[in-house]
Amino acid sequence: MRTLPHARIPELPNPYYGKVRDCYDLPATADQPARRILIATDRISAFDRILAAIPYKGQVLTQMARYWFQATADLCPNHVLAYPDPNVVIGRRVTILPVEIVVRGYLAGTTGTSILTMYRQGLRQMYGQTLPDGLRDNAPLPAPILTPTSKAFDGGHDEPLTPAQIVDQGLLTAAQWDEVSARALALFTRGQAMAAERGLILVDTKYEFGIDDEGTLRIADEIHTPDSSRYWLADGYATAFAAGTRPPSWDKDVIRAWVAARCDPYHDPIPEIPADMIAATSRAYVEAYQAITGETFVPDLTGDTVLDRIRANLAPWFTA
Repeated sequence: MRTLPHARIPELPNPYYGKVRDCYDLPATADQPARRILIATDRISAFDRILAAIPYKGQVLTQMARYWFQATADLCPNHVLAYPDPNVVIGRRVTILPVEIVVRGYLAGTTGTSILTMYRQGLRQMYGQTLPDGLRDNAPLPAPILTPTSKAFDGGHDEPLTPAQIVDQGLLTAAQWDEVSARALALFTRGQAMAAERGLILVDTKYEFGIDDEGTLRIADEIHTPDSSRYWLADGYATAFAAGTRPPSWDKDVIRAWVAARCDPYHDPIPEIPADMIAATSRAYVEAYQAITGETFVPDLTGDTVLDRIRANLAPWFTA
């Protein structure tokens, strides 16, 4: 099975290599805004480390985000300018806002900043919201809520924020926060409605908003993918909720759990992940794409390798 472990292309300018995406910045021209080439590799990361390359993961995520960007363009401007390759999007360069925007529709989550973790600790006021007593794990919230956090740097931890703190600390202006919150809730409402038509529950999701050179707020990166969102299968949710068990979902943490059971993933060498687990994870991403979009996934097998194909499709942007 073909994989794209990296997309290092020396002919492209101003590289930036993230955990999953390899990016290149194109300067503004007389007739083009500043742009960023984002190439989704097949890398899967956890514990601040790259664990493996999952066949077709990059194409799945790029095409799923494309599906959602097109389905929500009337709700919020996005960064998309072109799709020159199944793994690649060329977007307007934006300055990402210094606030992590997460919208939640259910009392769920496992991290220290998740509302379920905080609710279990006895908190009812969080993120500028007040939740009622008596909610059970994985219960629907009275209405979706925003749970913004700070963006951690240099090994720090994300911290919960209230709207008042966001404005008082100068992270966003009041007008920016009002626009971000309105657009995020509108995107989530659309996402939940479309997911429900496919027999799915969009539980929560993360959005990356940024400001372009003209001052327009745009959603960037990805939207409503399994990497940025939690989905449950509607068929089986009621039974699981009644039993107090985890609702059925696509479990993208299988590899994470396998690694954590065999080493200290923050300090020890990562053991080699079995081929059958990598193949199963690839199938899970493809199944998620098909269930969420209702479209058949067709891998692009042109080119001797995935990187060769991408290089050929991006040749018009090569620098001299």
